[in-house]
Amino acid sequence: MPTQTIQLTLPKLHASQRALLRESRRYNVAACGRRYGKSTMAIELLTRPALEGRPVGYMAPTYKLLSELWRWLAAILSPVTARSNATDKRIELVTGGVIEMWTLEDPNAGRSRKYARVVIDEAGLVPTLGEIWQAAIRPTLADYQGDAWMLGTPKGQNFFHTCFLRGQDETRTDWQSWQKPTSDNPHIKPEEIEAMRSEMTERRFAQEILARFLDDSGGVFRNVQAQATAQRQAQPEPGHQYIIGADWARSGDYSVFVVLDATDKRMVAMDRFTNVEYTHQRGRLQALSERWQPDVIISEENSMGGPVTEQLQRDGLRVRPFTTTNATKAAIIDALALAFERQTLEILDDPILVSELQAYESERLPSGLIRYSAPESMHDDCCMALAMAWYGVGKGNSAVGAFI
Repeated sequence: MPTQTIQLTLPKLHASQRALLRESRRYNVAACGRRYGKSTMAIELLTRPALEGRPVGYMAPTYKLLSELWRWLAAILSPVTARSNATDKRIELVTGGVIEMWTLEDPNAGRSRKYARVVIDEAGLVPTLGEIWQAAIRPTLADYQGDAWMLGTPKGQNFFHTCFLRGQDETRTDWQSWQKPTSDNPHIKPEEIEAMRSEMTERRFAQEILARFLDDSGGVFRNVQAQATAQRQAQPEPGHQYIIGADWARSGDYSVFVVLDATDKRMVAMDRFTNVEYTHQRGRLQALSERWQPDVIISEENSMGGPVTEQLQRDGLRVRPFTTTNATKAAIIDALALAFERQTLEILDDPILVSELQAYESERLPSGLIRYSAPESMHDDCCMALAMAWYGVGKGNSAVGAFI
């Protein structure tokens, strides 16, 4: 029988993207400006080895980001797909190649698998990338002596930055890295880039468009890593006062409880979790309160936090609600930023907490007010719980009184 020819239409790479493929080594790190074409690169990097019959893995920080590429990839490869599972995000091709997709919210992403290539998308947004890379992702490359690609826009000097520096080190011959600004994409008009330059802060333009790695000296919170010197404690010290900040989970977010030693101005404990019923969340906070005997618990009452806070008050906990508005949020974030500026607060060296603080952004609104938020696809739950706890510390003996 004559061999049937199947034609696939893959996204066309521009010249800068083709240069990355030519210059690549085993471990590759591309720091890219927004709209450079990271998704197009990911499609190219995944499809080629899979069409040759090899297994590959794709990793993204969140399920939302993963799902966007899944839909695009599934449509492109449908003519050569033998089996596809949308739930497991797995595509098996008629060539024998396999593409599997993982969210890096799972610390065991890819564990037990073997891949010829791994592509990590938006690597700068993954606060625990170093731990996941060493414990789960890197071993998946051993069987095939596979290669890896980390693509992303810089978000502070985290593990993505560490890997970028490896690619700049001439002695690390198996690593390669590039800094690719948005302007390298010929489909983005120069006048559009200049318009963004005029509308953005200098720092945000440098990071988001020029793809530069910035330390925290120009961010909302300075000296974050320098102040990450506190040690976790199992129990309170006699004579010390403690404050707890509680940020309750919304859909897709995390609930976070932060415990501060108000006497020594240092963080001593943190509990962070997701997908837990509110009854069990209250139980976890009650247990934390019984251990630390805080002077007060500052509890966000927005959304589901209101009913939970009211129930905790009925249960006898010393809870005071905090209503988050743009004004009250700005007040507690400014106070926390001042604490880091003056280096009066020590925090735990927790990678998720540190990453949230280093990446935290500010934006001036047309009204002249400042709006604070986490970057797109990142969380700020740890940051908000810490800010509320520090607010309670700043209130001192009036912490059991009225709040903003």
